[in-house]
Amino acid sequence: MTALEFTLVVWIVSALAGFLGALTGLGGGVVVVPALTLALGVDIKYAIGASLVSVIATSSGAAAAYVREGFSNIRIGMLLEIATTIGAVFGAYLAGFTSTHIIAIIFGLVLLQAAYQSVFKSSPESGPPIESDRLGKFFRLGGDYPLEGRRQKYGVRNVPAGFGMMFGAGALSGLLGIGSGAVKVIAMDQAMRIPFKVSTTTSNFMIGVTAAASAGVYLSRGYIHPAVAMPVMLGVLVGAILGTKVLVRARVKTLRIVFALVILVLAIEMIVNGAMGRI
Repeated sequence: MTALEFTLVVWIVSALAGFLGALTGLGGGVVVVPALTLALGVDIKYAIGASLVSVIATSSGAAAAYVREGFSNIRIGMLLEIATTIGAVFGAYLAGFTSTHIIAIIFGLVLLQAAYQSVFKSSPESGPPIESDRLGKFFRLGGDYPLEGRRQKYGVRNVPAGFGMMFGAGALSGLLGIGSGAVKVIAMDQAMRIPFKVSTTTSNFMIGVTAAASAGVYLSRGYIHPAVAMPVMLGVLVGAILGTKVLVRARVKTLRIVFALVILVLAIEMIVNGAMGRI
């Protein structure tokens, strides 16, 4: 494969990853890292470095549109980013002392969880809106978002539980080079009882800050190579912008199922290759 062909393939894969990442709030890294590692033979740590750059691009491309549409909750995002940023630096530091085989297996397990969550998450728009608890009211985290032509109010609960889960999400981001959006969405949707569309869009807003915190560590160790990171970043950015346009106008249940099937296959391959020492 020539350098031009490699760049074109990486760009196409990254555009698809950015599109799916913007739709689901999971970040494009769940597709970029396995694709670069398994299909193109890129060392996993360089793939993670490129993925971190792509996650920043995903957030940049998606966050502006979601804030403009009134979906993202900036107050929630800024509060929870304290935990994810600390976790991201810790995860990135830990990655320098962890075997690539172990990273691949952990990554595969995270993908399995993300696939399950994509298909079986509950519908946050069903039922009456909840009231914020004491901490939710203290930090004024409640808000509203567009729903069927009106503004639907919502409350926020269990802030300490969500804060703790965000630290774990940040550590996964730094260790595996993903936006760890799956954990972020679970924390907001399941623990903090935030509507799913708000959770997804706020996750997209947050993942760029989390990735930036750990990308600096990878850059200092020489794991961000321009020949890989540049086409990944440009592809993910284009895909993320397209994904935002689809999310605000269409149902994404079918796309979730397709996405879950794709990352399920990637998860199995990552676990098998990691366990057999091929990565």
